[in-house]
Amino acid sequence: MSKGKPLRLAELVAIALGGMVGGGIFSIMGISVSLIGYLTPVAIACGGVLALLAGYSYVKLGVYYKDEGATYAFVKHSYPSSRFFAAVIGWYVIFGYISTLGLYAYTFASYALSEVHGSGLMWARKGIAIGIIGLFAFINSWSVKGMGKIEDVMVYLKLVLLAIISFVLIYSGWGNVPQVTEAFATDAGRSLHAEVVIVASLTFVAFEGFQLVINAVNEMTVPEKNIPRAIYIAIALAILIYLVLSGGALIAIPVADIIKDQEYALAAGAGHSIGKAGIALVVAGAVLATSSAISGTLFGASRQLAAVAADGYFPRFLAGRRQGIPVPAIIFMAAIASLLVALGGLQLLVEFGSVTFLVVCLLMSVINYRIRRQTNSSAAICLLSIAGLLLGVVCILYYEVRHRPDQFLFTLGAYVLLTAGAWIYTRRQARVAE
Repeated sequence: MSKGKPLRLAELVAIALGGMVGGGIFSIMGISVSLIGYLTPVAIACGGVLALLAGYSYVKLGVYYKDEGATYAFVKHSYPSSRFFAAVIGWYVIFGYISTLGLYAYTFASYALSEVHGSGLMWARKGIAIGIIGLFAFINSWSVKGMGKIEDVMVYLKLVLLAIISFVLIYSGWGNVPQVTEAFATDAGRSLHAEVVIVASLTFVAFEGFQLVINAVNEMTVPEKNIPRAIYIAIALAILIYLVLSGGALIAIPVADIIKDQEYALAAGAGHSIGKAGIALVVAGAVLATSSAISGTLFGASRQLAAVAADGYFPRFLAGRRQGIPVPAIIFMAAIASLLVALGGLQLLVEFGSVTFLVVCLLMSVINYRIRRQTNSSAAICLLSIAGLLLGVVCILYYEVRHRPDQFLFTLGAYVLLTAGAWIYTRRQARVAE
């Protein structure tokens, strides 16, 4: 390991998996089953394909530009004359990451308190969520190498725990396979194709996180090799984990239980199916998974925020660093994520995160297609990625307008505010440049 480059492939895969396998299956399982029942694994697989298509452009652009600003930097370098476009993307992606921080923390608290009852449960849940964000903000502000080692331990330990959980669920529910197979066939015959695509789009937030690898480009060894390796390995592992875990849950846990306890569906269902030991196992896996997701997201996204702030599109103090660590950016993201937790709920965070990263990944695919000769990219894969991600955006917005108009209005209002913020800082930066 070279001096000053503390992150190798193992740490990079851990950062990406930490960002993906966190809120992921634990937060979207109940929502997905309530919409399409036993077809949930199909939607998860489709969401994984979307992530691979999006990851292709990130790999190509990441290797070509080698800039820790990642998404924001790709726009800045590709459209140097359009400051506003770069600023808007910077604001969208940073607040997308902030919403996923809130999602992971909320899921952490939901599982940590899954067996606690009482009138103050919601406040306790939000208080614990804010506390865990604060803890990992401190860890990320302390040491890059220390964070990397902690992330390694959490991610690879949680993979072992998730494998054990999957085995226990499948073993305990093996006798239900014939009924589940029949139910799957019934759901497949209900012409839920549009619903499956909608859920696949909603589950995209469960694959968000692979982009964080690029934010660590200044702290990794051999980026030309490690960026593609880390991203593709992490996405493939996430797909496998989600499919096995969701399949095991559907075999062992009654659908009604998963739907009833959406915010901590796996723990509640495991308790009904395999007892107290099952609850303890699932809670441990969920707490560990969401912890590593919070840490990995804070690590990568704070570096992107510092890069955007250094260009003048966020308050300048957010560009500050202490021994290379963007401490003000980490604290800012933790504070805003805590505010979102205090104000919002699980589904709001899932939908806003999913649509934001679908839009951002769509734009990255368009940029990669535009400069495909420089990045040595396949035009066919770029076009397929654009089509798939555009379909995902349309499906989520259609679902919100049709079924959750309040969520749609929140999302629309959030984008108006973010766009206004980007415009204000673009004008301010233009005046400074003059």
